[in-house]
Amino acid sequence: MRRSRGSLVLTIVLVLLAAVAVAQPALLDAASEQRVESLLQRMTLAEKAGQLSQYPDGTPDLEGIVRRGEVGAVLNVVGAEKVNALQRIAVDEARLHVPLLFGSDVVHGFRTIFPVPLASAASFDLELIERAERVAAREASAAGVKWTFAPMVDIARDPRWGRIVEGAGEDPFLSAAIAAARVRGFQGRNLADPESVVACAKHYVAYGAAQGGRDYDAADISEQTLREVYLPPFAAAVKAGAATLMAAFNDLGGVPASANRHTLTEILRGEWRFAGFVVSDWGSIHELVAHGIAVDDAEAARAAITAGVDVDMAAGAYAVEVPRLVESGVVPIAVVDEAVRRVLRVKIAAGLLDAPFADPARERAAMLTPAHASVARELARESIVLL
Repeated sequence: MRRSRGSLVLTIVLVLLAAVAVAQPALLDAASEQRVESLLQRMTLAEKAGQLSQYPDGTPDLEGIVRRGEVGAVLNVVGAEKVNALQRIAVDEARLHVPLLFGSDVVHGFRTIFPVPLASAASFDLELIERAERVAAREASAAGVKWTFAPMVDIARDPRWGRIVEGAGEDPFLSAAIAAARVRGFQGRNLADPESVVACAKHYVAYGAAQGGRDYDAADISEQTLREVYLPPFAAAVKAGAATLMAAFNDLGGVPASANRHTLTEILRGEWRFAGFVVSDWGSIHELVAHGIAVDDAEAARAAITAGVDVDMAAGAYAVEVPRLVESGVVPIAVVDEAVRRVLRVKIAAGLLDAPFADPARERAAMLTPAHASVARELARESIVLL
């Protein structure tokens, strides 16, 4: 009995030490926090919901949505001229002039192509992987992409799961080290550097534990396995400064990842002091209806935002339902305000409020340079393995 009690105490101490070790520093200084509060106080409820909404290229009346300040981020609009055209509407014509955050998948290079993540992990060369992501960030940012939906840091141990190629394999220690290296490569020393992009560690969490290797399927694992196997790479990404995380599609023990308060709030923000924002995966808030925990988008939006998902990717649920939920008293305005603060902090940290536009000349000069190709060749050589 004495040994058991001692083991329990040791476990608690180790968990607390781990939480302290992971704690992420604040994104902004006091002066920048004042900019956040100033913007927040001037926003209408519709504009707040807009900052929590992300729409893809091709959305009907996207320019009108931008002009009305009803969107905060856009995905898959790529290229300095296209980015600048939308950004100019946001900065010059929208009421509060808050810039858009443009995101895209930059998984193994942008124009200069690198080995896929599973292959590059086989190099065991953290410095080289970091250099490769620095190249990707340099090229992507030149094309107006300031946010990449990478790195994918899911632990994957079932080869039937097709997305295993996007991660670093089955080992939590190696995956954590590579997650941190990739975040450092994308974000550099300063997020406001024009050549840096905001990293997004995904898919939080246990997406790779889907039963039978079936994508989107349920994961049923213990708290111990969650903490020992699936959380460490995310903890490493957060400790390295990752400014955003993406919630997963799967459920975890019956609770969908996009509505899981335990992982999104208790662990991520409570234990790790994560300072950035969480984005849903594509339409995953709407898919809470398919999970059976919501009857419609209103219930899905309530479940997601109160659990800790700040930005709704592509579903459009927040834009429509968040104002209604606040006005009806179902969701406290304080919950919405805190989510908006997190988004604005990342935008300010990334330098968007001071330098929102891409440079077409830099875009032309940045792509496929001999120096970039040299890094790609080096990583390709180091990634070749014989199994």
